[in-house]
Amino acid sequence: MNKIAAMLLMVACTVYGFYAFAQGRPDARPAVAAIGTSSSNGVSFAWFYEAADRTVYVCRVGQGAADTLDCKAKATLP
Repeated sequence: MNKIAAMLLMVACTVYGFYAFAQGRPDARPAVAAIGTSSSNGVSFAWFYEAADRTVYVCRVGQGAADTLDCKAKATLP
C-alpha cells in the first residue's frame, strides 16, 4: 500500500513539474528606464535608457504657450 501511495505521489510531482516548467515566462522588464531629469529656465530634460537597443534618449519639454515634447536618440552604446 505504501509503495502505491509513494508511486502516485512521485507521478503527481513529475506531472506538476512538467506543467510548471512548460509555462511561458513573459519578459516583464520595462521598455525604457529613466536615468535622470533636470530643469532650468523653463526647459526640462529627461534621459532614458533602452536596454534592448542599448540606446540613450534625451527628451526636452519647453515652457510656453505651446509645450512641445522633443525626444531624440542621443547615443548608441557599444
